[in-house]
Amino acid sequence: VQLQASGGGLVQAGDSLRLSCAASGDIFSEYAMAWFRQIAGKEREFVAAISRDGVNAGYGDSVKGRFTVTRNNVDATVFLQMNSLKPEDTAVYYCAADPRIGTGYSRSIYSYDNWGQGTLVTVSS
Repeated sequence: VQLQASGGGLVQAGDSLRLSCAASGDIFSEYAMAWFRQIAGKEREFVAAISRDGVNAGYGDSVKGRFTVTRNNVDATVFLQMNSLKPEDTAVYYCAADPRIGTGYSRSIYSYDNWGQGTLVTVSS
């Protein structure tokens, strides 16, 4: 599956932003999806993940209560709604997909073999 992330940009602290990740090339509903983020020089950090059917979702501690992950299996797109953004949310955000996770989701980067190109989110104070 090929993934194309979009929606990043420059916003101010407290603003909202919605990222999208469009999938193509395979049956989207067979893939668990996730968002990770990375700051230069640091390891990629888990942000959110969602199961194939969209019923189960999980979040990293730093974004819980502010970010929401959803998916549309008809349009083959996963979204990350980011509210109450903070400067420490500044990073390149990547979407990831894998069909082997089963009916749940995973917080580990090693569970995902398919990655998008990343979209930059910059939050100014």
